[in-house]
Amino acid sequence: MSEVSRLLKLSIQYSLDHRREALQHALQYARDMDIGLADKFVGMYVNDWTLDYGERGRAAVKRLLQEAHAAGIIPRPATVEFVE
Repeated sequence: MSEVSRLLKLSIQYSLDHRREALQHALQYARDMDIGLADKFVGMYVNDWTLDYGERGRAAVKRLLQEAHAAGIIPRPATVEFVE
């Protein structure tokens, strides 16, 4: 898991470092989306938080799962293990 996590992080960092090229590639799969809109859309999901959401992000994931359980969306409490 650590190796996969490391490789994913390298891939995300590469795309952030080469954003224009990454967007050009992604536009192949965007239905009639111009580069400005694609940049905005991708920026919502691929950013510095994608690399490492830190303690704040980990706390948010735990809270989301706790609230999902409390609301009956998931049947039992989830235990989360984060890979560094």
